[in-house]
Amino acid sequence: MPSARTRIATIVGARPHFVKLLPLSRALRRSFDEIVIHTGQHYDFEMSRLFFDELELPEPARHLGVGSGPHGAQTGAMLARLEEALVEERPAAVIVLGDTNSTLAGALAAAKLGIPLAHVEAGVRGHNRREPEEQNRVVTDHLSDLLFVPTADGVAELSREGITRGVHRVGDVMLDALEMAAALTRDRASALGRLGLERGRYVLATFHRAANVDDATMLGRIADALAAVEDTVVFPVHPRTRVRLEQSGAASRFAGAPHVRMIEPVGYLDSLDLVRGARLVVTDSGGLQKECYLLGVPCVTADRQTAWVETVRDGWNVLVPPESGRLAEAVNTFKPRGQRGRHYGDGRASERIADILGRTLGAS
Repeated sequence: MPSARTRIATIVGARPHFVKLLPLSRALRRSFDEIVIHTGQHYDFEMSRLFFDELELPEPARHLGVGSGPHGAQTGAMLARLEEALVEERPAAVIVLGDTNSTLAGALAAAKLGIPLAHVEAGVRGHNRREPEEQNRVVTDHLSDLLFVPTADGVAELSREGITRGVHRVGDVMLDALEMAAALTRDRASALGRLGLERGRYVLATFHRAANVDDATMLGRIADALAAVEDTVVFPVHPRTRVRLEQSGAASRFAGAPHVRMIEPVGYLDSLDLVRGARLVVTDSGGLQKECYLLGVPCVTADRQTAWVETVRDGWNVLVPPESGRLAEAVNTFKPRGQRGRHYGDGRASERIADILGRTLGAS
């Protein structure tokens, strides 16, 4: 194994990264000097701070403060600042996670500086090259030296693209995070109690993807669908989504729908409470689809495709584009129709990643 002085830089920037950092950093820091670089893509500081505090995550060594903006401008700003940070920090390897603009910028910066690159959650494909997340996944995988893949489907996807070297099926760090979060919530008051909710008697809704919330027509259809849901709808509203609801006038669709409860964004632990207690979740979040599957909660995904094909194949997730006009019907009627498999590993993905990195860097 490498000495404790071997430095690794983990690049994060958005909610899914913070969750995956929970198990990954703990595993890495047993053997490495890990530094966390926060791009600032998750530009609401209080939301970002909440995740770091409640999950007891390591404080970022650097916060680049890039903030929001168009994809090109945001990614370009990240790339410039990450390159500068990596030159100064001189890590032996760079780790990027998932499929955000922070992921892509980190991959480009490492590749251009000749620093070995590891991608956690490699091989995930939604097969829509127009989707920014898919573009980020594909480019990052083709730049990576080590590809840590959560599922057998992911390994097959990479092979079809000609990527076979450095590929390791390790399981999903999200499962690791769920198991660790259980310990953090043991002595904590449930979000259901604070919000006066009954288990199994509400639907949880989340929407944040640009294709849904930046299009006024699409956002109006989503609002109409939530207003037509028969259960109480708990809707933690992302700051950007709230602005779009007001700007587009879609918020007015809830005037006659008191069962739709728009609440402030919640942290990861409260989010898990709300998922566990829900009858069903309707979302456009890839990470939340997978959390639902792992926790045994039915999910309706407001999209035409998903990168987590196992959740649909096993009958626990159904894809319903908002423009179809069938979103409310799906939320009101969908029930799981199959058994959940063990596609995402055994909760030890982070340990495997740290071990493989140790053996790889130790041999370099």
